[in-house]
Amino acid sequence: MTFKTSTHAMVIAMLAAPFMAAAPAGAQEADTLALDLPAQAMARSLHDLAAKAGATIVADDKLVAGRTAPAVQGTYTVAGALGKILEGSGLQGIATSQGYAIRSAGPSTPSRGASADSTADDIVVTGTRIRGSAPAGAAVIAIDRKAIEESGRATVQDLVSVLPQNFGGGPNEGTLGFTQRNNANANIGSGASINLRGLGTTSTLTLVDGNRLALGAASSIVDISLIPASAIERIEVLADGASAIYGSDAVAGVVNVRLRRGYEGAETSFRVGMADGFSEVQASQLAGLRWSGGSLMAAYEFYRRDRLGAQDRDYATEDLTRFGGPDYRQAFANPGTITAANGAIFGIPARQDGRALAPGDLLAGVRNLGDGRRLTDILPRTRRHAGLIALEQDLSSWLTMRLQGFAADRRSDQRYIVFGSQVTVPVSNPFYVDPIGTGQPIRVGYDFRDDLGATVNRSHVTNWTVAGVLEARFGAWRAEAYGNRGIQHEELLRDNLVNRARLAQALADPDPAKAFNVFGDGPHTSAATIDYVRGSSLTSARSRQTTAGLKFDGPLLALPRGALTLAFGGEYREEGYGSRSLADETTLAPVASGDDGYPLARNVIAGFAELRAPLVGPGQGIAGVHRLDLSVAGRIERYSDFGTTTNPKVGLTWEPVQGLALRGSYGTSFRAPGFFDVRQGPGLSQVVPIPVADPGSPSGSSNVIALFGNDPGIGPERARTWTAGVDFRPPAIPGLSMSATWFDISYKDRIFNPAVDAFTFLAQRSRYEPLITASPSPAQVASFYASPDFSNPFGIAAGSIRYVIDARNANLARNHLDGIDFDLNYRHEMARGALSLGASGSWLFHLTQQLTSAAPRTQALGTIGNPVRYRLRGRVGFEQDGFGATAFVNHMAGYRNTAVAPVESVASWTTVDLTLSKRFGDDAGALAGTRFALSITNLFDRDPPYVNNRTPFSAAGFDPEQASAVGRLVAVQVTKSW
Repeated sequence: MTFKTSTHAMVIAMLAAPFMAAAPAGAQEADTLALDLPAQAMARSLHDLAAKAGATIVADDKLVAGRTAPAVQGTYTVAGALGKILEGSGLQGIATSQGYAIRSAGPSTPSRGASADSTADDIVVTGTRIRGSAPAGAAVIAIDRKAIEESGRATVQDLVSVLPQNFGGGPNEGTLGFTQRNNANANIGSGASINLRGLGTTSTLTLVDGNRLALGAASSIVDISLIPASAIERIEVLADGASAIYGSDAVAGVVNVRLRRGYEGAETSFRVGMADGFSEVQASQLAGLRWSGGSLMAAYEFYRRDRLGAQDRDYATEDLTRFGGPDYRQAFANPGTITAANGAIFGIPARQDGRALAPGDLLAGVRNLGDGRRLTDILPRTRRHAGLIALEQDLSSWLTMRLQGFAADRRSDQRYIVFGSQVTVPVSNPFYVDPIGTGQPIRVGYDFRDDLGATVNRSHVTNWTVAGVLEARFGAWRAEAYGNRGIQHEELLRDNLVNRARLAQALADPDPAKAFNVFGDGPHTSAATIDYVRGSSLTSARSRQTTAGLKFDGPLLALPRGALTLAFGGEYREEGYGSRSLADETTLAPVASGDDGYPLARNVIAGFAELRAPLVGPGQGIAGVHRLDLSVAGRIERYSDFGTTTNPKVGLTWEPVQGLALRGSYGTSFRAPGFFDVRQGPGLSQVVPIPVADPGSPSGSSNVIALFGNDPGIGPERARTWTAGVDFRPPAIPGLSMSATWFDISYKDRIFNPAVDAFTFLAQRSRYEPLITASPSPAQVASFYASPDFSNPFGIAAGSIRYVIDARNANLARNHLDGIDFDLNYRHEMARGALSLGASGSWLFHLTQQLTSAAPRTQALGTIGNPVRYRLRGRVGFEQDGFGATAFVNHMAGYRNTAVAPVESVASWTTVDLTLSKRFGDDAGALAGTRFALSITNLFDRDPPYVNNRTPFSAAGFDPEQASAVGRLVAVQVTKSW
């Protein structure tokens, strides 16, 4: 795998091969390898050497651009081969603690901003625990430093959003308030996550330099929005099951964020971006020192983004009639709507204060509709500070210490949707109006936001993580004792809520100076009374994660191709989650609630082993087998709450000829339910009467009680994954690479939230039959209406309930997903620059779901709440004399909206991104080491495709799981390397 240039340096390659220093006598020399490299571009030869030797080789891009390396054939040490490649070039390879740096052979200082060592350890490729080894049978996708800069995107969540293998569903800042699918409503900290293959954010293991982090969003995600993008060397993505290597959660794959630990020099960066309705600012400082036997790197990043209000996007509304859709506005407005004692409806007229309202003034049969998206935000306002420090020091010739610390603090606030509910006004209210003269209490649908202000979710998140490694070297064998500890605190304050208990008092107060007036147009209640009924809720959560482990790896014996290498070890992990809340919504005084079932904790004990066998190598002269590598891995884990699981993985890479590799893998994976999956009780469980489409009803609709939350019987998930792929890099066409990977995932007992189809359960009876209870008894209905988790936004009477639907998270019997990932890339080196072309994508064939073993299999691919059939990203780039231009085309296939009846089609979506940059060299005086960049994402300002996106509490005209509402974003960035 080639990793491209960093800000001022090209990490030519970081693949690994087995250490062979301890091979028995008679074997191939411990640190030699057989090479057959043609005369080609120097960058390509350095890449090939690194890939074959497992070395980290770093070069300033200006040093190698346009240079040609001679042919290298025969058996060489890495240093000898490097010398041959650089022969006559005026360059030399300088050995670093973990690789080589290419520099001028004359007296010089290190290139400013160079990363002499871009990894924290020798495990340079995600997907294996054997240092100096690429994972046989697997393909690792890398987003390197140069790709990060060329993307024009400021944050990690933006970077991964355009990865074809990623799906935007789940806890993400853009899904807040727009969906409850995939645990999106657990995101109390306004965080962001990665969801490979759309199999769930909890099925993707996210690491930072190989370490697990404390989780956010009710302990369900690694919040990638806390990671400073300016401190990232590259992001490695293994879209393949990897529980045999990493344990639980690695069902869909692993994302490993590699930091710029080995950075040397200083880098200052400032970025400002603007879009219609908001702006963003990012500033960062990076500094690194290296000395004999050690290094130190520190980084800080500040990021601020304004809120993106619903008023700035015309599709962020409940009234979809302008798009040819329905009007989902409800009778919670200002002025409001009266429901009389006999059920008759009367609209309260506008332009009056409610103090002299007479029955004859009311509008019979009129519902005053309010848009729940009014005074809300699509994206929260955010302010984030993040910093990290990394230290490496040789304690002796055989012992090295590495320490790393990370801390982040983010504050966000978002104007949020209101869950409307009618209020009862007694006859004692001085503004009471009886439309029908019965003298009975009436109910009023009223929007309190004009009185209290917009409902605001204010979140505060802190995360700190410390990690340490002691590495001992015993010849070719190495031992690692490692550990890390992380804690994430999340706090959510929901302000400007209605305290129903105090409101009831204010509505019953006969004093006009103190009573709450819900009969006017606008706020016509005293400020003191408004403050009295103002409620709030405070939720605090704490997630912790502690890991300690011991690992050994080294050669066992010599094979003709090289050493048979083993890695093995053990690991202990503790996970915990706790939450508490203070509710001031339903009682006269605030009460602690929502703590039921917390804190939760578990511990995990694991043992693992991995074996890599280079069976055949280039120097053996076997026809049809240029290279053949085999890897076998296994991991056994005992969970304190879910028992023991064992997961194997086998991978094979076969190169019949140089430049063509065929690979395949098989493995099983396991995921223990997250704490949010098993938690029950207040704050999560919801009981909501809703109207749903019903083809069997004469009216076409039936009222049901919908249960949301978690099924108490949730258990572990298990999966089986097959992959097969091909990599083609023809030696006759330098710079061309093509790869394709077929994958097949069978997922048993996957935890799935069927709430995505809550409004169409009855229209899909064959699929959801086991979750539908027809004709519930009056006693059952009464018990649901008496539940502390009950809310009734539609004002549905208990006597009209016909069904109960169970839309809680539950283990599905089986999911099956298969498809192909592909990447095509061509880079043509020129005298003073290069031209590059490429395209990558993920094309899915099937995604079937089966709710129970007795239910039929249904095709979920290309339906709302699930991945689309294909996502593509094309790229073209040009660079010369420090100038760079890169354009990207992003395409998402259309899909079907099965959450409404009848099913509707959603159009495809295509956007274009553009980045222009100019980098100044060392001869540019005061501008030396400076890079100016102009980036435009969504160049043509394409709106998301229209989606009739209805939720139990609101609606909108787009789907944030599939498309961004940001629109065209223009950003200017200045980066200075010192």
